[in-house]
Amino acid sequence: MRAPLPVSERILVIKLSALGDFVLSIGSFQAIRAHHPRAHITLLTTAPFAELGRALGCFDAVWIDSRPPLWRPGAVWALTRRLRGGAFTRVYDLQRSQRTGWYFRLAGRPPWVGTVAGCTWRYVPPPDADTTMHILERETAQLALAGVPPPQPPELSALAARADITRFALPERFALLIPGSAPHRPLKRWPAARYAALAGTLAAQGTTPVLIGGAAEQAERADIIAACPRARDLGGQTDLFDLIALGHRARLAVGNDTGPTHVIAATGCPTLVLFSRDSHPVKSRPPWPAVRILRRDSLAELPFDEVLAQVHVLAKDG
Repeated sequence: MRAPLPVSERILVIKLSALGDFVLSIGSFQAIRAHHPRAHITLLTTAPFAELGRALGCFDAVWIDSRPPLWRPGAVWALTRRLRGGAFTRVYDLQRSQRTGWYFRLAGRPPWVGTVAGCTWRYVPPPDADTTMHILERETAQLALAGVPPPQPPELSALAARADITRFALPERFALLIPGSAPHRPLKRWPAARYAALAGTLAAQGTTPVLIGGAAEQAERADIIAACPRARDLGGQTDLFDLIALGHRARLAVGNDTGPTHVIAATGCPTLVLFSRDSHPVKSRPPWPAVRILRRDSLAELPFDEVLAQVHVLAKDG
């Protein structure tokens, strides 16, 4: 066995949330690791993403940020001690938020790759970036300032191997349907009745519809199953590793703009993502080759036939 390389740098990578954004940054994590092969790299994230962060193989340590209110002196002091005690030689702020701008100051202004004023490698996005630039484009430009090559599509096959989806006893041909969204974002949902019609069409064509989601859309999934008894409901039964493994095996996927859809799309699964005015595909779509996008101001205005036409294209291409 080859002896480990001596540590030459201590790197901190900050990415706190949300699931879709975290998945978009996996290629950046892998690019940072490749650029700093001898570094000790720590990820600062939030509890929901800690296990995924550890499993990626990019990080030597994962710290959980409880995001304490900045007006609580005790919590802020503990965070300050931790950041400064890390003795980081470089920090990649991939969250790029007002909060992580405060972390720059709490950490004692170490060499920092981010957007906060006064940092070493400051990326200033164009004024129209929110409407013209994808998040990953901005992240690529930010990393380039510090000499990191452009991120590649994420490599997730090792994560798929961590899941045992044989317990679901799925058939050879299945498609994933993701009819939900965050409970406070109902505008991001295509009507359940149209998902039910899509499930019925897929089943009639020999592809088993498999529903993904959580408690927030249990009623929608129940309606779909009632309309299409051949569909399978895996709601509440899957973790992130299961989603990755399912994405590797599925024939295709159709979902709203929500975290599980982004996870599945990142596996290379042919995926159709449905956007409403509640989010902007130019900014946050999964930017992978096998992904297609449909958008309406209200997803209630998106007709079934238009979605089905794109599903047929995905099935043919896949």
